[in-house]
Amino acid sequence: MVPWLGPDDPFPPVERALGPESGAPGLLAASSDLLPWRVVDAYRQGIFPWYSDGQPVLWWSPDPRMILAPREFKLSPSFRKTLKRVLRDPRWEIRVDADFPAVMRNCAQAPRRGQRGTWITAEIIDAYASLHGAGNAHSVEAWLDGQRVGGLYGVSLGRMFFGESMFAHVSDASKIAFAGLVGHLRRHEIEMIDCQQNTPHLASLGGREIARKAFVAHVRTAVAGAPIPWRFDKTALLELLPRAA
Repeated sequence: MVPWLGPDDPFPPVERALGPESGAPGLLAASSDLLPWRVVDAYRQGIFPWYSDGQPVLWWSPDPRMILAPREFKLSPSFRKTLKRVLRDPRWEIRVDADFPAVMRNCAQAPRRGQRGTWITAEIIDAYASLHGAGNAHSVEAWLDGQRVGGLYGVSLGRMFFGESMFAHVSDASKIAFAGLVGHLRRHEIEMIDCQQNTPHLASLGGREIARKAFVAHVRTAVAGAPIPWRFDKTALLELLPRAA
C-alpha cells in the first residue's frame, strides 16, 4: 500500500518504494499538495514528483537510478563538430535563466514518443517557478538569431543537479543546452546529474544506471555542499572541447 502524506507527514524511507514486481516500480508515496518546501525536501532524499492531471501528486524513487557523470559525457564526432560551430558562430548563444517559466512551458508542449499530454502541469510550473525564485531551480537555454530554440530546466541543491526536462525547436538545440550545462558542471567539479529514469537518448550521451542506495548516499553528501554560481555562457562548451579554444 502506497502511503498518503498529510501536510506535515515526512516521506517514508526510499527503501519502501514499490519494487519491480509491481505495476509502478519506484512509487513511494502520494499526496494532495506540491508545496515548494516539500519538493526541495524530496530532492534532498532522492525523491521526485511525477504525475498527470487528474492524479494525486505521486512521489518516486526508482531503483536503479539513471545518472550522468559530467566527466563521462559522450560526444559523437558529428556533435563535436556542431559544438565547434556553435562556439565560432555569433548567432548562437547559451543563456541561463533568461525566462524560466517559458522554458517549462516549452518542455510541457514538446511531443514525447509513447506519451499523450504532459506531466508538466500548471501546478508543476507554479511549484518549480517558486523554486527558481528561491535560487533552487534553473534553466539553460540555446538561442539562435535572438530566438530561444531549445533548453532544459532542473533543480540545483548544493553540489547536485537534478535534471527534469528538455525541448528543442531546431535540430540539436536541446543537446547544445545540455552540453553547456555539462561544461559548467565540469568547471565546478560536480560529479553527478540525476536523470531519474533510463532512456536511450540519455544512454547515448553517457548516462548509466546506479543502485538507489549509492545514488541516495551521494545526494546526501552533495546537497550539503556549497552551491555553485549560475551564470555562464557558451564558453562553457570549451570544457568539453579543450582544443577548440
